[in-house]
Amino acid sequence: MEDQSKGATIEQVRALLSEALQVPEDQISPDLTFGDIPQWDSMGHMEVLVSLESHFGIEINPDVITDLVSLPMICDYLQVNGNA
Repeated sequence: MEDQSKGATIEQVRALLSEALQVPEDQISPDLTFGDIPQWDSMGHMEVLVSLESHFGIEINPDVITDLVSLPMICDYLQVNGNA
């Protein structure tokens, strides 16, 4: 069951990254990290964080913002802290 939940989280985060960064979802690989695509720069990162907070109904602590720099790190964070 945990794997199913994590898979659903990954798909939700991929869709959110695609929307926030305004790129096709097929460009959002499961191991995408900050800077892998030009759109995921510092401004794009803020868009990603705002989208995550809005979608999952969470507040991301400013101390954590610099840690959430890859799709796997975001998913791990949401598994522990979010409503994923």
